[in-house]
Formats: sequence, structure tokens, C-alpha cells
Amino acid sequence: MESAWENDWHLARAYLAWQAELGATDAICDAPVNRYDLPAKLEKPKPAPVAAAPTAEAAQVDPVAEARAMARGAQDLDGLRAAMAAYDHCELKRGARNLVFCDGAASARVMIVGEAPGREEDRAGKPFVGEAGQMLDRMFAAIGMGRTNPDPAKALYITNILPWRPPQNRDPSTEERAMMRPFVLRHIELADPDILILMGRISASTLLERDVRITQERGQWLDVAQRPTLPMLHPAYLLRNPAAKRDAWADLLSLQAKLRELT
Repeated sequence: MESAWENDWHLARAYLAWQAELGATDAICDAPVNRYDLPAKLEKPKPAPVAAAPTAEAAQVDPVAEARAMARGAQDLDGLRAAMAAYDHCELKRGARNLVFCDGAASARVMIVGEAPGREEDRAGKPFVGEAGQMLDRMFAAIGMGRTNPDPAKALYITNILPWRPPQNRDPSTEERAMMRPFVLRHIELADPDILILMGRISASTLLERDVRITQERGQWLDVAQRPTLPMLHPAYLLRNPAAKRDAWADLLSLQAKLRELT
């Protein structure tokens, strides 16, 4: 006996739609099917497509060498900022809001090189504007210096090793620091300060090209880029370790004496 839907296309289609709504995915035949039965002849698997080999040009790209070339090509600070903005080998650039280039007076006798922007710096596009930056301002104000002082002898010029914020404020990797080091060295050449301050372990290790224990090497006058260089404790460290402010004060007095000596 034929059912009603066998001769009614529209009714059959409605039944099929209803089955699909219930989650049916396969049609069942009158005879059972052994779905685990192997076919008489298995097809040979097709080989996976071979990925194209990288071109010679792509294989020879050296991010550090390219950074050196771009940094050397910058003839002034605006050109250096543009070169850093155009540099595409550092992945930190993808997740940053702003390129944090500098703050203060480029004519200042003292240039501070920090580590990397934090959340507040990334938002503002300027280095040392968060809690650690406020501590830095108070530190140098104690010896009559500041980033907004119009007198070059009392002004500060501030930058960082990295212009982009690392995610979760993690330490910059060795590769990230190596890529940006040529830009920092060119930044120092173009700003041409009398004295460099390396603020924190990352800054000191990057520009001295060796692992630095900042608590042991702070306060010692060194040489970077042919100018007197003083490693100091990072303001963030001082916020966590208030007792270390005594060492920071000694370093500030040493800086003050060096400025008088060079004058």
C-alpha cells in the first residue's frame, strides 16, 4: 500500500524538511549498509602539495641589518621617527596603539634611555608618563632638572629602547632589543647629549651589549656612543623598593657633579 507522501511531492518535501530539523543527516536504505566494510580497492592517498620554497630575497632578510640601514638613512629626529614607523620586522608594532618616540627637549645635555612603554605610555605616545614617570620627574626635580625646563643645562630628553609596548608589560626579548638597538644609537647621535642615563636593567644590557645586574652596576660611569654614561635604578624598581632611593639619590648627585665637571 502506498503512503500518501509517495505521490505528493510537496508533502514529501515537508517530511524531509521536518527530518532535517530533527537533526537527520543520512538517508537509510531498505537494505542495511556495513559502513565499516573496506572497499575492494583502496585509492592511493594523494601526496600533500609541496610548499613553495622561500625566495632567495626572503631568506636573506636580516632584521638587524635592515634596522641599521634605515637608522643610518635618517638625517634628523623627524626622519628617524619616520624610519621607525616604517620598520615592519618587530611584531610589537602590530599590537601597539602608538609609537612612543621621545619627550622633553632634544637640546638637553642629559638624555635618558628607558626600557619600553607601559600602558599609559602607549596611550599617550610619550615615555615615562605613568606612575614610574611621575617618580622620575620627582627624582630629577630634586636636582633642579626636568623634561619641560627650557634651559638645556637643566632639561631632560627621554626615549626608550623599544618604541612599542610589549604585551602585558613583559620584558623585551633579545631579538626585539637587537632590532631596535641601531635606532637607539642613531637617536643618541642625532640628539647629541653630553651625558647618557641608562634607566634600568634592560636599557643598560641592550646598549652595553652584555647582561647587566643593575643593582651592582648602577652609579658607575661607563662609556656608550662616545659619551659618559650612568646606569641607574629604574623608577619602577624604586616604587617597589623604597629603601633603594638612597642609591638613586647618590646617582643623581654624581650626575650633578659630572655636569659641572664637563662644563
